Amino acid sequence: MPKIALIALVLFTGTSVASIPSQAAGPAPGQSGPPKGYRCHDEAITGSGPGFKSSQEESEEEAIADWLEKAAKIFPDADWNTAKDSFMQCVAQGLYRKCFATGIPCQPKPAE
Repeated sequence: MPKIALIALVLFTGTSVASIPSQAAGPAPGQSGPPKGYRCHDEAITGSGPGFKSSQEESEEEAIADWLEKAAKIFPDADWNTAKDSFMQCVAQGLYRKCFATGIPCQPKPAE
């Protein structure tokens, strides 16, 4: 009987997807917007990068890079660190991770 339980555990953990919190989420908690002097797009975008990675850090970096590529089409000088309402969400499948970076791209307001 323990052998059956072990097999069930291996099968369950190998195919489950669980949410993994991430610390790479843009602005500090309680800060919901970009720095003063920035204007923002009206919709959030999400970047994720291709596939699952064995490193959560690598998956977070790919998600941000994909987000930046999409944000550059809206604001060429968009930056993840100045995105409004940005957050990172990661999921696990076995030992692998896939992260999703979501935020509203912003850019500095033109000088007047």
